[in-house]
Amino acid sequence: MGRRTLLRAAVGLGTLTAAGAGAGVAMAEDVLPGGVRLRRVLGLTGPDGTVPNVTPGPLNSSDAPSAARGTTVRMITMLPPGAARPGDLPVCLALHGRGGNAQSMVDAGLPQFLAAAVAAGVAPFALVAVDGGDASYWHRTGADDPQRMLLGELPGRLAQQGLRAPAGVLGISMGGSGALRYARGRGSGFGPVALLSPALFRTWADARTVGSFSTEADWREHEPLLHLDQPHGSPLGVWCGTEDPFCGAARTLAPGAAQAHFPRGEHTQGFWARVLPQVTAFMGSALADLPA
Repeated sequence: MGRRTLLRAAVGLGTLTAAGAGAGVAMAEDVLPGGVRLRRVLGLTGPDGTVPNVTPGPLNSSDAPSAARGTTVRMITMLPPGAARPGDLPVCLALHGRGGNAQSMVDAGLPQFLAAAVAAGVAPFALVAVDGGDASYWHRTGADDPQRMLLGELPGRLAQQGLRAPAGVLGISMGGSGALRYARGRGSGFGPVALLSPALFRTWADARTVGSFSTEADWREHEPLLHLDQPHGSPLGVWCGTEDPFCGAARTLAPGAAQAHFPRGEHTQGFWARVLPQVTAFMGSALADLPA
């Protein structure tokens, strides 16, 4: 079926009756089944965002062996432009998604989004990204323990650069799962958490499809949705597109979130670029509100 024909069938163009048009609109708006798939086909999933055309602040990349991960781990720190005293800045940890690494967060434009946010009046802060394994879901797999690296090794590496330990965390996709896990490890009193399309699983049947959990018991031990009665950072912000396969799971976080946004959008770089201005504003404001 061609795009024009499908469009007419969906929204009642051309010779369709008023009743047919109403059904098409209802389907597109999810009143009837099939709305998500229909919007994907018709390209009605919202515009892609763009990385701001601004000069980013200083970046520093360093490699060091990690005993917790059993490999060399790259750490990239991102400062806002004109940061006279970086050691005074609150630090936000930025966790990458599946198939990514620390450089992925730079490639996603985080340095530019940070620079644009600060230029717009957001309280300045620093970002730090590290390698967490391309399919680890930021949990221990065999001898590779990225959470132990984050909790036990990262603060020392940041101190060597004169920076504080992370006071907040943001995560994209798999990194969203890792962000909640990290906040849980930091305990009560940990600061803001921002989740972009968090890869969370409401059932073992869903989780086993990614091949990152060895058993159902392994998933149950590490799945953030099963431990929401424990500390998981505050305030919490959630951004997930309605056409994202993880949207249903992300919505379960909304009741406890300070901000929860579910606009049209898929699980794509374009969606993350669209919402990152909101995310950086949320993070800067929340970090600035923490006790000195």
